[in-house]
Amino acid sequence: MTINGPAPFILAFFMNTAIDQQLEKKEKELGRSLSDEEKAEVKALTLQTVRGTVQADILKEDQGQNTCIFSIDFALKMMADIQEFFTLNKVRNFYSVSISGYHIAEAGANPITQLALTLSNAFTYVEYYLSRGLKIDEFAPNLSFFFSNGLDPEYTVIGRVARRIWAIALREIYQGNDRSQMLKYHIQTSGRSLHAQEIDFNDIRTTLQALVAINDNCNSLHTNAYDEAITTPTEESVRRAQAIQLIINKEFGLAKNENPNQGSYFVDWLTDQVEEAVLAEFLKINDRGGVLGAMETQYQRGKIQEESMYYEHLKHSGELPIVGVNTFIDPKTLIEGYVPEKIELARATPEEKKQQLDNLMDFQRRHSEESAQALAQLKEVALRGENIFAALLEASRCCSLYQMSQAIYEVGGQYRRNM
Repeated sequence: MTINGPAPFILAFFMNTAIDQQLEKKEKELGRSLSDEEKAEVKALTLQTVRGTVQADILKEDQGQNTCIFSIDFALKMMADIQEFFTLNKVRNFYSVSISGYHIAEAGANPITQLALTLSNAFTYVEYYLSRGLKIDEFAPNLSFFFSNGLDPEYTVIGRVARRIWAIALREIYQGNDRSQMLKYHIQTSGRSLHAQEIDFNDIRTTLQALVAINDNCNSLHTNAYDEAITTPTEESVRRAQAIQLIINKEFGLAKNENPNQGSYFVDWLTDQVEEAVLAEFLKINDRGGVLGAMETQYQRGKIQEESMYYEHLKHSGELPIVGVNTFIDPKTLIEGYVPEKIELARATPEEKKQQLDNLMDFQRRHSEESAQALAQLKEVALRGENIFAALLEASRCCSLYQMSQAIYEVGGQYRRNM
């Protein structure tokens, strides 16, 4: 599973659920309660085998998403606390951060900027984790990447360029081992390329983007549903999105070849050009004091916004043709009085919302005494500079997300954007 949102807190909930599930399973197998020593063994084994990804990339949250809640410095500390906890507990199959270009692209960045900002953020995490005393081969295998795939030609080589730059840097600069040099990345087809007009055409765009991603040897792939431009996907649209991958992988003969683009003059040339452009962007960021220094002047955010405006200008002027949107428009939609087909929007009912709030209030009442003590301990750990994630694991058993967030605000500070 992939954990989004306030990642350290959600991850604590997930880890506790995984541990409790395995404890319950073991007790059923043995037909008795476990001793403290047996519980510790089950917990250790669960942490060593649990699989998943935390989408905890705080730098892209500031640069592209507007979803930061804690101060950048404190959020970076929590990210490193997660990795430190993973290292100490031998959590090898769970990625401690999904370093994300997808949201940078969705905010408007072109493919070069998406890749350059994502990799520069990644090297910032590497430097920060090293400064915490972690060793490169302890944490580099726990890092994963997340890119968007559009229809621009640069997306054809986004994975191979990322892997080339990462492998060289990890080998030559950080002396990482072979496993550390391997960049693992997930592709999600471009949400920004989905349009409300003639939404059936979105499946065609997604199919081409998926084919590009598979030919570039991505490690995993998410294909968007065609109706995501309007609403939460339906069961039918999700099945169609899944079928795109299945048909490419099971029926399309060329995709059975491990690297069908290898040796192509154009792909090789494009790889070199994109790599050169990314490295040039690294120099611009370096001249501004590195990633964190550039963020103080809103360099990354400004660049994303400028590219977004340029894209929208091209789309609205028609210079960037989008079939069914600004060119080859369905004639019937131009008829006066035309009413588009209504699409049912997926929304939670008032009763469903109330049920969730009632469940929350009931949880807080049942744990009112122990939560007060856990929250005090959580704040104390943060003030002493100890591992916050270890404390979150304990607090999340009796505290809600809101309660833990408020406690951390008091000691870590709320996010404020630099102006």
